[in-house]
Amino acid sequence: MKVAHFIRLGTRGSGAGCATLDLMAASEDTGVPGDGVPGDGAVGGGAPGDGAVGDGAHGGVAADEILVGERRGRVAAEKHSRRTRRGRAAMLVVATVTVVAVLTGVVAALAQPRDVVQMVEPTATTPVAAPTSTPPAPTETAGPTETVVATPTPTSTPTPTSTAGGTPSVAGDITAASSITVLVNKLTPLEPIEYEPADLVPVTTLGIPSMNGHSLRSEAASAVQTMFTAASAAGYALDMTSGYRSAESQTQLYEGYVADLGQEGADATSARPGYSEHQTGLAADISAPDAGCVLEACFGATEAGQWLSANAWQYGFILRYPDGVTHITGYEYEPWHFRYVGAEVATAMHEQGIVTYEEFLGKPEAPDYAG
Repeated sequence: MKVAHFIRLGTRGSGAGCATLDLMAASEDTGVPGDGVPGDGAVGGGAPGDGAVGDGAHGGVAADEILVGERRGRVAAEKHSRRTRRGRAAMLVVATVTVVAVLTGVVAALAQPRDVVQMVEPTATTPVAAPTSTPPAPTETAGPTETVVATPTPTSTPTPTSTAGGTPSVAGDITAASSITVLVNKLTPLEPIEYEPADLVPVTTLGIPSMNGHSLRSEAASAVQTMFTAASAAGYALDMTSGYRSAESQTQLYEGYVADLGQEGADATSARPGYSEHQTGLAADISAPDAGCVLEACFGATEAGQWLSANAWQYGFILRYPDGVTHITGYEYEPWHFRYVGAEVATAMHEQGIVTYEEFLGKPEAPDYAG
């Protein structure tokens, strides 16, 4: 009866799953404020309040200059008129020529380009009104190389270490049924449903104890062999009680659970065909017959069960259905069910403290089937 009990329990199924994850630094453009100097009247403006004719600081002849010239001309004419008529006429001619010359200078100054200042020298006898103020010198502004705002140096994007999980380079291919890191859970079936590994190895041919004579894929079988050797050195005699199951075997097992427990009970403890990790050839149900609790929850409290839970990651295995996370994995606590995912993934999960494959890969929780 014990042997029959071992065989029946040794064919319990379960499901599992996984998925993948994939940076920028952005630099900020900063501009330099415009450095144009507001108009200061240096060209074409004229000093305010100085009565300048024209529109430049020196672009015209002061109105006072013209008035003074005319007044002097009249005085000179009056003096000469008392002498001779001819002298008066000559003075008027001189005054006229002077005015014409002055007006010619004004016109020439106005005709100059706006950025050229035409200088008109005052005569020795003509006072020039002093400007009331001197336009302020333009304030020098900093050039582009003197910009106060500095462009921040981009920093490297940190590698995510949250429970949203591993990176695609670590997880590898999670969709191909033949991938070591394939995701299989209640939301993600194998494709095709009838998938069968091509590199199965009966574990007994490697000297691995197996009461039911199951097989595993070659890489997983070698990892189990190394792990069992280490466990033996630590004082624990382990048995690989269940391994690969075909879609047909899984169908028979699942239907038996439905008959005994009903649909809901069966789904909590066994995977439907095509949704079982055992069909990948990468899942191993491990027991320690001498310790009892073969394929039972109490195995987790045994020394052998605790040794496996603490050390399996070193050999590329993860405890696939830990206690208290049924809402994520979709299955009850199974301290005997270990899934081979490779040393890189198993180590990453261990170092990050992530307990479920779904969390490691940032995949949705899979508490139940989609339909």
